Amino acid sequence: MNQKKVIVIGAGFSGLSAACFLARDGYEVTVVEKNSSPGGRARQFSESGFTFDMGPSWYWMPDVFDRFFNEFGKRTEDYYKLIRLDPSYRIYWRKGDATDLPASYTDMRELFESIEKGAALKLDKFLAGAEYKYKIGINKLVYKKSSSPLEFLDTELLSGMFKLNVFNSFHQHVRKYFRHPKLIQMLEFPVLFLGATPKETPALYSLMNYGDIKLGTWYPEGGIYSVIEAMVNLAKSLGVKFEYNHAVKGINIENNLIKNVSVNGHSLDADIFVGSADYNHIEQELIGENFRKYNASYWGKRTMSPSALIFYLGINKRIPGILHHTLFFDEDFKKHAAEIYDDPQWPEKPSIYVSATSKTDTTVAPEGMENLMVLIPVASGLKDDEETRNRYFDYIINKLENFTGESIRKHVIYKRSYAHADFKEDYNAFQGNAYGLANTLMQTAFLKPKMQSKKVKNLFYTGQLTVPGPGVPPAIISGQVAATEVVKQFKN
Repeated sequence: MNQKKVIVIGAGFSGLSAACFLARDGYEVTVVEKNSSPGGRARQFSESGFTFDMGPSWYWMPDVFDRFFNEFGKRTEDYYKLIRLDPSYRIYWRKGDATDLPASYTDMRELFESIEKGAALKLDKFLAGAEYKYKIGINKLVYKKSSSPLEFLDTELLSGMFKLNVFNSFHQHVRKYFRHPKLIQMLEFPVLFLGATPKETPALYSLMNYGDIKLGTWYPEGGIYSVIEAMVNLAKSLGVKFEYNHAVKGINIENNLIKNVSVNGHSLDADIFVGSADYNHIEQELIGENFRKYNASYWGKRTMSPSALIFYLGINKRIPGILHHTLFFDEDFKKHAAEIYDDPQWPEKPSIYVSATSKTDTTVAPEGMENLMVLIPVASGLKDDEETRNRYFDYIINKLENFTGESIRKHVIYKRSYAHADFKEDYNAFQGNAYGLANTLMQTAFLKPKMQSKKVKNLFYTGQLTVPGPGVPPAIISGQVAATEVVKQFKN
């Protein structure tokens, strides 16, 4: 019997995940990728002796990665070495006032108690609820296609609905337990990865705190790209073919079925197509208006996660005062958040995040030097130009020099910036977003764009603009769920 052919558009985490599962189940899979290497936002580049992960830098929820490789009879350690970071990360509140978040839960309880009397016991209670949400969320929620609320008519889900805190805000939830602003900000910061303010994020996502505090912050030796390489190697071992520098320019649909896609001036045929590229780009720019489920007005009303202004810097000296992950919360984040969500504009005094993998990994920078990725969350859809980038470069260098007491500017021997225009150019990212669709209550589960096209029978979507949402573990899960739906509907 002939194998059914599948084309996966895009070689990011979700596309690689879908490709692996489909190949395992006997489909003939080809991944077409517009860029010259796999990874999507998780690509990596090297320059002047420095190696930079371009996007994702936090390795949280290690059980999701383990579960993925276990599905194929493999283990994460078959592909890369994991290092648990301790401290997990550092937060600067102001110059001379920093908190290091320990890997040990005993030490974390002591830290909370030192900041607010009675907070250790409250942390136990808070994380007990977060653990429940995490286990229910991972096992009962995120591995669903979320096409209908009927999927969630599960006895355990219904009986535990109030414990899941789906209809309460994260902002309210945290303040039921803690009063000190430092503790509140420590617990609220992980939800920023979900693309919304704590007031707009359901308290369900305290599950992120369980992932952070209990499951830990890890680093795959060689960088996050090591995970991409592992998934590509696994995919190839399953027979998946990869075609790089293959941007899809058009999609030919007949009788509500995709017949082929136009790539590099010729057509590629398949029976099934999985879009791991930007959902909006595929639907609004590659398929005809008659075959779209969502119109431009729908997309214009979506709440997008932030974009980012990123600087990749090679420094020809070591920089004390920063760790592998360092967050600067010295400015008013409420104002910064308002400049992202309420009145989108370039922020006046933004918070910043610094990743220095050279603190852990000797292979990513020349001896005695540092590689820094500095990220500023900014609103999607902003006009981005060199003058703006240069202004914020001065801002971050001044901040780093002030906080560390080190001369840095004159030691920058490599510099590259990355923002909205680059996200659009490299990934066709809707509004130049970096993280995808925000996980607000009205954009959770079955309220997200659907995983299967309603009008094109053999088109499926996966990735950060559909379920389960933004982030590396959700993207990996999204690929598996999409593949599962293909198998259900198109028997091989």
